[in-house]
Amino acid sequence: MTIDLHVHSHFSDGTKSPTELVRLASQTGVTAIALTDHDTMDGVAEAQAVSEKYDVEVIPGVEISVVHEGQVLHILGYFVDPLQKDLAQALSILQESRDKRNEKIIVKLQALGIDATVEELSLISGVGQTGRPHIAKLLLNHGVVRSFPQAFDEYLAEGQKAYVGRFAYSAKEAIAFIRAAEGLAVLAHPIQIDKTLCALNSLLPKLRAYGLEGIETYYPSQKKKMQKRIRKFAEANGLFLTGGSDYHGDIRPGTRLAGGHNVYVPPELLKSMKQRLEQKHECSVPDTVSF
Repeated sequence: MTIDLHVHSHFSDGTKSPTELVRLASQTGVTAIALTDHDTMDGVAEAQAVSEKYDVEVIPGVEISVVHEGQVLHILGYFVDPLQKDLAQALSILQESRDKRNEKIIVKLQALGIDATVEELSLISGVGQTGRPHIAKLLLNHGVVRSFPQAFDEYLAEGQKAYVGRFAYSAKEAIAFIRAAEGLAVLAHPIQIDKTLCALNSLLPKLRAYGLEGIETYYPSQKKKMQKRIRKFAEANGLFLTGGSDYHGDIRPGTRLAGGHNVYVPPELLKSMKQRLEQKHECSVPDTVSF
């Protein structure tokens, strides 16, 4: 048995519905998942509605891209209340920023002679938010590129032909939103910040001071030696451990939910998270955020 605390649905840049993800978890021996779509929690209600049917616990979550001292980080929020007004407003601002960026990217693609439209992009993305992976699919459909990596390497990555930046909160702000929604803030996939992990020496104390409470330790590209180092960083900074597959479905061929040779996430981690959550509720009043 395993759990998977980092999963994306078609409400952001995944390819499966929340229901399909819960069903897949049940079929593959995953006893609990956290739906952590980018900048939205619109899929959580659907996933929770079918959780009992498939005997899979669903933890409400979200993943927010932030900027800290000029560097992009991803902060995961767990057990957050999707209806809490500060978080809902913050996510709405991020979603509007994504829409504006998409329009600007389409304009750049058109200037490059690619016959792409916002309407076509909307058909590709379907429900939920539209992001760069959907634009990569659009480029594939037009025969401009042969793969998703090529779409990013030549058009969509920072510094490339059609790249457009977007608004991002600071790490301090995002963590505050998560705490205001009575959730737990976790640093996602530290391997993507620094392959040596040395940056965690200075980064984690700063994020901990903002209210960070956990770090994603079990992750497909973070192997055993790296997990051991991250556990030491976590212990030194009073952080609990989490883990997940970062599963996006068919948009990333060859990936799958936690379990098997992908990544194993110990189920007892979820118990530790719930204990931390109980301690927070017993000892503190939720933070408030003002815009």
